[in-house]
Amino acid sequence: MKKIIIGNFKMNTTPSEFKSYAMALATKTKGTKNDVIVCPPYTHLGTAKQILAGSHIYYGAQNISEEESGAFTGEISASMIKDLGAEYVIVGHSERRGKFKENDKVVNKKIKTALANGLKVILCVGENLQTRTNKQAAMFVKKQLDDDLKGIYENELESVIIAYEPIWAIGTGKNVTVTEIHKMTDLIRKEIEYLYSEKAGRGINIVYGGSVGLTNYKKLLSNDFLNGVMIGNICLEIDNFTLICRENY
Repeated sequence: MKKIIIGNFKMNTTPSEFKSYAMALATKTKGTKNDVIVCPPYTHLGTAKQILAGSHIYYGAQNISEEESGAFTGEISASMIKDLGAEYVIVGHSERRGKFKENDKVVNKKIKTALANGLKVILCVGENLQTRTNKQAAMFVKKQLDDDLKGIYENELESVIIAYEPIWAIGTGKNVTVTEIHKMTDLIRKEIEYLYSEKAGRGINIVYGGSVGLTNYKKLLSNDFLNGVMIGNICLEIDNFTLICRENY
């Protein structure tokens, strides 16, 4: 079964380093049945267009401004990203929510801006450790979905991937059990069904991110309830990332 493999580079590598990486990735993943998406820093998107456009690898940005244009020094608009050939953008990543104080209202506006400009959205949701410890994870993620998708039409969900990333597991090496992930993906599908329809709940693409690595990717990708994985640090290791990308199910 085809899976979605997303690599989030975060603020790592230089444009010149990414050029050689992209060339190697395109070569080493040739023939994969999976959808491979890489999201490098903004500065690398021109290089991505040069090397990956027309290939089997999709690429996207890690964030966008909620504004279309104007006096917003340092911001990058959806139309700028689209013009560079990118197809995807990550919205609502926990680092944006936490470190840069982006609330659900901002995330919702970014999703609408991205979709209006023809970009596909990778929407990140997930709870922190205190929320999970207090047994409020389900309520928290439901509210994120409700607020983030407010005003988004059902047909637009075809351009949305939901990435469940429990904040307490990102970059910590902590293994979330398959059972825990299954429960949360079921909850997400049921909430989408509640907000839209049974068909929408079944059809939404859900990927998991949270210390995905060589020790657990096979177990994660072998489950039908997940459509793929979102990978952080290990995507910087070209041999290990391509190993995951080439895994066919």
